[in-house]
Amino acid sequence: MADDHIRYDILAQEALRGVMRKVLAEVARTGLPGNHHFFITFLTGAPGVRISSRLRERYPEQMTIVIQFQYWDLKVTDAGFEVGLSFSDVPEKLEIPFSAVRGFYDPSVNFELEFDVKTEGTEDEAAPAPEPVAVVPEKKAETKKKAAEAEKKPAVAETGGKGADVVSLDAFRKK
Repeated sequence: MADDHIRYDILAQEALRGVMRKVLAEVARTGLPGNHHFFITFLTGAPGVRISSRLRERYPEQMTIVIQFQYWDLKVTDAGFEVGLSFSDVPEKLEIPFSAVRGFYDPSVNFELEFDVKTEGTEDEAAPAPEPVAVVPEKKAETKKKAAEAEKKPAVAETGGKGADVVSLDAFRKK
């Protein structure tokens, strides 16, 4: 396989993050249109993430926030966004760089983006970046089931667990 000196994987990730940035900027300016709302999953320990120590304790690896009914002061920059949300009736301000976001999902139209997030200890050559994914609408029954499950979830839910294990292909090669 030829070396990818252009790094299409990184360019595609940046382009899809631009979609999320543009959508959030429009919502910051005009509000959420129709039934649109967003589930945004991000790594709490990623560089540039600013959340309270209380939230960091509760969600040490990653968390999912919902931008729907009760949010305020949404501000979007080229690098990230900040938003006010309430957690157990305690107002919090979160600052999240786009580089920390792992997932962006709008259940009203079943649109989802998944991103590769590099943490401080991640080496660039350790593993190839996964392909960015844009999910198109599913069958209506599956969409309704996902929407019903989403409505039952709390405003913030840990999507947790460990990150993926990186395995060298050399482990599977015959010697």
